[in-house]
Amino acid sequence: MKLSIVIPVYNEELHLPDIIALLHEAPCPIDREFIFINDCSSDRSGKILEELKSKYNYQLIQLLHNEGKGFAVIEGIKVAKGDFIMIQDADFEYDPYDVPPLVQLLVNDEADVAFGSRFKKNAPQVHRTYHYFVNRFLTLLSNLLSGIYLTDMETCYKVFRADLLQSMQLKSKRFGIEIELTAFIAKTSARILELPIHYYPRSQLQGKKINWKDGVAALFHLLRFNTFTSMEEAFKKLPERYLPGQNAHHYKWKQATSPHKKS
Repeated sequence: MKLSIVIPVYNEELHLPDIIALLHEAPCPIDREFIFINDCSSDRSGKILEELKSKYNYQLIQLLHNEGKGFAVIEGIKVAKGDFIMIQDADFEYDPYDVPPLVQLLVNDEADVAFGSRFKKNAPQVHRTYHYFVNRFLTLLSNLLSGIYLTDMETCYKVFRADLLQSMQLKSKRFGIEIELTAFIAKTSARILELPIHYYPRSQLQGKKINWKDGVAALFHLLRFNTFTSMEEAFKKLPERYLPGQNAHHYKWKQATSPHKKS
């Protein structure tokens, strides 16, 4: 089994070498491939990625124009070869040491998608007020429109089975990708689990890219992808096991074949 980690990069030269080192040092229960996508950074990020490529043996995609996080993620998903795929930001807001339990859920066939929630408390942490309330509000709206209950829809840490993710016809170029991914998952019978993760938010001055305009755009994306996007528009050749109604059959089979089932 292999995990593909898709990492969009835009203007992260200050800490990029440390980020790359940390990602490779962090543990993982299965083999990994790293896919960095440089979104036409205007700083030295592209050069740094080129210089360290041979040392760390990762795949690198250099975009010729700045397209946005969503576009970069989609390009990474296209070339991913792993059984599972996840997205990793090129900063220190998320802790890659939180990844193994999420991956293990899929390895153990307990879930098809694993979300890392910043709002399931496992350690004291401080959120920035504006982003905290915006994230909670958008998650609430997502839950109402999608019909699935999550505590953190906007989280970066989402681990997918590759056949599910690569059947999605994703369109978002910017931060709407998180909403689109969640909305499309909700249209299927995929099994979703959440685990708590650590989160260390940074400010705009520290390089945070998302802003109030993305918050406003999120309201449009919530309606577009949950209400006005059909299954046919969302997926191309969705594997049968993820079709609506298939989950119940899966759990019946698991129960029937469980070694702990009483006779």
